Amino acid sequence: MVEMEGKDGHAKKKQKGGMVTMPFIFANEACEKLAVVGFNTNMISYLTSQLHMPLTQAANTLTNFGGTSSLTPLLGAFFSDSYVGRFWTITVASIIYQIGMTTLTISAILPNFRPPPCNSDQVCEEADTGQLAILYLSLFLTALGSGGIRPCVAAFGADQFDETDPNQSTKIWRYFNWYYFVMGASMLLAVTVIVYVQDNIGWGWGLGIPAMAMFLSMVPFILGYRLYRNLDPAGSPFTRLIQVMVSAFRKRKVQMVSDPKLLYRNDELDGPISMGGKLLHTKHMKFLDKAAIVVEGEDLKPGQAPNLWRLNTVHRVEELKTVIRMGPIWASGIILITAYAQQNTFSLQQAKSMNRHITNSFQIPAGSMSVFTMSAMLTTIVLYDRVFVHIARKFTGLERGMTFLQRMGIGFVISILATLVAGFAEIKRKHAASDNGLINSHQTIPISVFWLAPQYCLHGIAEAFMAIGHLEFFYDQAPESMKATAMALFWTAISAGNYVSTLLVTLVHKFSHWLPDDNLNKGKLEYFYWLITFLQAINLIYYLWCAKFYTFKPIQIHSGKELGDSMEDGVELGNKV
Repeated sequence: MVEMEGKDGHAKKKQKGGMVTMPFIFANEACEKLAVVGFNTNMISYLTSQLHMPLTQAANTLTNFGGTSSLTPLLGAFFSDSYVGRFWTITVASIIYQIGMTTLTISAILPNFRPPPCNSDQVCEEADTGQLAILYLSLFLTALGSGGIRPCVAAFGADQFDETDPNQSTKIWRYFNWYYFVMGASMLLAVTVIVYVQDNIGWGWGLGIPAMAMFLSMVPFILGYRLYRNLDPAGSPFTRLIQVMVSAFRKRKVQMVSDPKLLYRNDELDGPISMGGKLLHTKHMKFLDKAAIVVEGEDLKPGQAPNLWRLNTVHRVEELKTVIRMGPIWASGIILITAYAQQNTFSLQQAKSMNRHITNSFQIPAGSMSVFTMSAMLTTIVLYDRVFVHIARKFTGLERGMTFLQRMGIGFVISILATLVAGFAEIKRKHAASDNGLINSHQTIPISVFWLAPQYCLHGIAEAFMAIGHLEFFYDQAPESMKATAMALFWTAISAGNYVSTLLVTLVHKFSHWLPDDNLNKGKLEYFYWLITFLQAINLIYYLWCAKFYTFKPIQIHSGKELGDSMEDGVELGNKV
């Protein structure tokens, strides 16, 4: 709280957080995305043209880096939720990220860190071990920095709104829309201005500008410290989950109690991890309830804390159940990310082979084709927030128009259309190459690159529905003390999707001729797109089944009324719509 002087001369307290903190938080996220996307979008060009990597190796390096960058948020979330809180995690992670970007920029400027240049018709010398080591060290540092920023910025922004205040809780779902909008706008700037600088001015400036932007973003973020609503870390959530599993295993032979009200509860113990409400007992996964059975020798006096490796509260057991229930929905996002990942690999290589001229003197950089994805995503977010929600609200009665599960489902369907269309666009591209006798050539094919625009736009629309719905789902359904961990789960789905993409590309390249290293014209890229379409169709069926049987977390809000296990007034489901 910040003390301010009132008209009557007495000090009054001003609530921290709220909309006033958004510019500071969004600035940090925008610059992080400018740096990440500014390099990732055109990274395959850097690896193939500057380090002379073979195409499939470069594609796998890109997806492996994306996967690692999306896996490290688990580490950042652990330190945030357990020890230092979100603000300090973001601050330290930003410094690490800055070091990585600076190293990467230096490696792009100094010629000793790259193999000698050569023409496309020559056999080029690939980067040696030392040069690759510098590259991988830089990528590792940026991945580690991202691990602290990504899970914490989204959760930290949502923390600025008090869920127990009806006037602020309804702003959270709108916050996620605008959080993603700001992130998308930064990405749009990256795939246009930054990529253009990389292709036409040089990689030194192309990487230096995002590095400088990252440094500048840290200044306002740190200066806003006194305005933030900082929630204290409540101890390691992973330790609590393991404690429940261990205590349930130890009591696996204990007979289940006849009435769930006999299970152990301790409001004082759970207070720091249930400020907004207490999780109520659910009937699923009853074997975990044994962790909350009080056996002989565990009779505790009021106020006495138990050995949590032997006895846990209902709230802590339900934390684990909630995380487990979220698992299948989490997994459904993996294949969609696998499909999305191809935009920065094979779709970009398609674009490089096509006519990208807008005028005789200006052509679109291949990496800037993602501008269609970003523009479609941003337009969809605005229309969703300003138009669609108001229309849908009249039919559903929900404040946010539709549930996040419905929003995700729409995203899955549109993503299927995106990869289906991509396959037909590849057929069109190869027909143009064949008609002009360019199948065995690396020359530009006389077909407009705008034939790829529909697949990019559809991916953007799908992301506006699915990704934001996924983000809302994790934040809303996660236990209160695990919000950063929930955001990390969002990024681990992206990580898993990138690794699945690597595996899929590797297997298809090994057992077929669909994805040649030297010339896409000789391959069957359309078959690869349709394989992903088929996998997404199966994934959609799986998701619909998971969504149908998903159980929202029941939470008892603090109203001073003990309700036990009943679903009476004062209890609400976890989807606050």
